[in-house]
Amino acid sequence: MRILVIEDEHKVAHALKEGLEYEGYQVDLAGTGEEGFYILNSQEVDLLLLDLSLPGRDGIEILKTIRRTGMILPVLILTARDAVEDRVIGLNSGADDYLIKPFAFSELLARIRVLLRRRKNEDLLRLKLADLEMDFVTHKVKRAGQPIALTAREFELLEYLLRRHGQIVSREMLAGDVWQETNRATPIDNLIDVHIARLRRKIDEPFEKKLLHTLRGVGFILSEEMP
Repeated sequence: MRILVIEDEHKVAHALKEGLEYEGYQVDLAGTGEEGFYILNSQEVDLLLLDLSLPGRDGIEILKTIRRTGMILPVLILTARDAVEDRVIGLNSGADDYLIKPFAFSELLARIRVLLRRRKNEDLLRLKLADLEMDFVTHKVKRAGQPIALTAREFELLEYLLRRHGQIVSREMLAGDVWQETNRATPIDNLIDVHIARLRRKIDEPFEKKLLHTLRGVGFILSEEMP
């Protein structure tokens, strides 16, 4: 599990990094919101520890930006601000939990475990690649926070591709697993290509970064990078 700590106090940040890495977590440090955003946009992060008193944009502004972009990420605020109003503002801005400095490291670990366990349970009901999200509870798909309307077949097709993201999926696999068509004497390649094209128009065309790629003569792959 990778944890990002956005904390401008050098000693506090490095103490957190040392303690968390001892517990087996991978830890990245950022001293400003800008550094933190760069890390969030360049690699997968499982949990954010966020200080409120930061140079430049404060923690609340950073938190609001994260939630406004639709990023799904557990956020635990670490701060010396102990007023009830501050806690209410933090939670209303999208924080999942709030811990007042100074705190016992054992309590921090306990809260981290709860948030990560909750995320693991939620991940069973949600698939995600980059800014593309599929929620099985609401049966909704979003990209960059924007809702995408899919037909039942398109939803099923996208789920199949998402569960195998980074892997090449052949037309034969789609015919058998999605369309339940095992008799290849009745080719449905054109039908598959039509649905792939429709899906691509919905999840890729409005966005700069393309996720659904076609490998001529091989199949398709859902990936952040073109293979």
